[in-house]
Amino acid sequence: MGKIFYLIGKSATGKDSIMERLLADDTLDLHRIVQYATRPIRDGEEEGREYHFITPERSEELERDGLVIECRAYNTVHGIWKYMLVRDGQIDLSERDYIAVGTIESYTKVRDFFGDSSVVPIYVFVETGERLERALRRERNHLNPKYAEMCRRFLSDEQDFSDESLREAGLMDADGTVRNAFENVDREECIAEIRAFILKEKEQGQPG
Repeated sequence: MGKIFYLIGKSATGKDSIMERLLADDTLDLHRIVQYATRPIRDGEEEGREYHFITPERSEELERDGLVIECRAYNTVHGIWKYMLVRDGQIDLSERDYIAVGTIESYTKVRDFFGDSSVVPIYVFVETGERLERALRRERNHLNPKYAEMCRRFLSDEQDFSDESLREAGLMDADGTVRNAFENVDREECIAEIRAFILKEKEQGQPG
């Protein structure tokens, strides 16, 4: 059976960049899970690559039809934005391994849907000051920077990724150690460590 490797972490920790590098590594043979989002498409993004960009009305249709595995709604300074994983036939764990990015909340819902043995968390973290600097640099590179939303998300992450939330999700042991945690100080080193971890997990999942 295949696995879903789920990258978890606060904003501006480099999760998306790490995922793209891991997807490009043919030896890992990982496949992208494209989630759905009601927010506007950003500079450099493509429909069907980062997300399927849909209207709020379409998101409500998917929920009514019972096709939503998990959904997160954020009350941003630009209105409510939803992110969701949909049962659209793209995930087949009998044939493939996948990689996705999400929050603690989305990870727990995906884990509960597919089963604990099928979903492997990978926690990426960066020192708080460095993370803020990265978030600001990234926002400045956009044609229309949204600094208020950046600040809202940064502060929200501090609460959403609290030790209590990590423990409730089963991501933190009793001694305070976070499971499968990788610090993204040097990106190349971090990617190499995560790559080795994934290869080990895939090897353990092979029939003996």
